[in-house]
Amino acid sequence: MNPQAKLIFTTSLLLGTTITISSNHWILAWPGLEINTLAILPLISKSHHPRAVEAATKYFLVQAAASALVLFSSMTNAWHTGQWDITQLTHPTSCLILTSALAIKLGLVPFHFWFPEVLQGSPLTTGLLLSTAMKFPPITLLFMTSQSLNSTLLTTMAIMSTALGGWMGLNQTQTRKILAFSSISHLGWMAIIITYSPKLALLNFYLYTLMTAAVFLTMNSMKVLKLSTLMTSWTKSPALSTTLLLTLLSLAGLPPLTGFLPKWLIIQELTKQEMPLMATMISLLSLLSLFFYLRLAYCSTITLPPHTTNHMKRWHVHKPVNTQIAILTTLSIMLLPISPIILTIM
Repeated sequence: MNPQAKLIFTTSLLLGTTITISSNHWILAWPGLEINTLAILPLISKSHHPRAVEAATKYFLVQAAASALVLFSSMTNAWHTGQWDITQLTHPTSCLILTSALAIKLGLVPFHFWFPEVLQGSPLTTGLLLSTAMKFPPITLLFMTSQSLNSTLLTTMAIMSTALGGWMGLNQTQTRKILAFSSISHLGWMAIIITYSPKLALLNFYLYTLMTAAVFLTMNSMKVLKLSTLMTSWTKSPALSTTLLLTLLSLAGLPPLTGFLPKWLIIQELTKQEMPLMATMISLLSLLSLFFYLRLAYCSTITLPPHTTNHMKRWHVHKPVNTQIAILTTLSIMLLPISPIILTIM
C-alpha cells in the first residue's frame, strides 16, 4: 500500500477514535464511529485477495447496521426525553437498542459471527487494530452510558460470550481465528462488570490490549498464521517463542502474570455485588479458553516439530530485538506485583 494512503487511513483512525471518545453529544459520537469504519476498510482489503475483500464487505455491512442502531437509539431517546447528551440516555427502549448496537460493534455473543471471519481475512497488523483500537470507541460509549444499561442483558451476553469464545476456539488451527475467539471471551469479562464497576472494565480492556498487542506483534514478526507454522518456529526464534509462551499464559489469566489481575478483581467485585453464581460460572467457563491458550503455548515451545508437518525446518537467524515487542511482553508478564499502584491510579 502507498505510504501516503496508509498515513491518511491511520490518521483517520486516530481522528475517528478521538472524536468519539471526547464527545458528549450523540451527533458527534456517531460520525467518529463512521470515520473509524471507513478508515479500516482499505487496511482490511489491501491484499486484494477474495477472502480479504469478503472480510471488508462483511465488516462494512455489520458496522453500518450497528451505527444505524446507535443513531436510532439516540434519536428515540431525544424524542422521548429531549436529551442528546450521551450520559443522559434514560429511555428503556433506547438503552436496550444501544446495548444491542454496541454488542454488534464489539462482537459480543449472539452478534459475534462476523468477527472471526473478518479477522481471518485481514493481515495480522490490521487484525491487531480490529481486536484493540476498533473496540475502544464502543467500550467508551458503554462506559459513559453504564449507569443506564440493562445489567441482566449484559450479564447474559457476557456469560454466553465467555462460553462460546472458549468453546469455538477449541478446534481452530488458524491463529487469527483463535485470537478472535479469545477476544470474544475477554469481552465477556468486560461486559459482565461494566454496569457495576465501569473503571474495572476499562482496566480490563487496557490490560487485554497490552497482552493482545504483544501476541499479534510476536506472531507478525515470526510470520505465523497457523499452528503448523507455529510448531516449527522454535528453531527460527527461540527467544520470541519463549516470550510468546509467557504472554499466552498471561492472556489465559494465570498467576503470577499480568492477566490474572483483571480476572481476580472482577471476581472480587461480582462477589461484593452478591453475584457468586455468575462469578463461579464465568471462572469455570474461562477454563475452556485456558485449554486453547495452553495448546498455542505448547505449539510455540515445541523444540522438535512432529514429522507430520509439511513445513521445512527453519534456519535460526539472529534478528535484532524488536523494542515494541520487548516492552509489551515485559508489561504483559510483570505488572501483577505493582497492582496496588495501578488500583490507586484507577
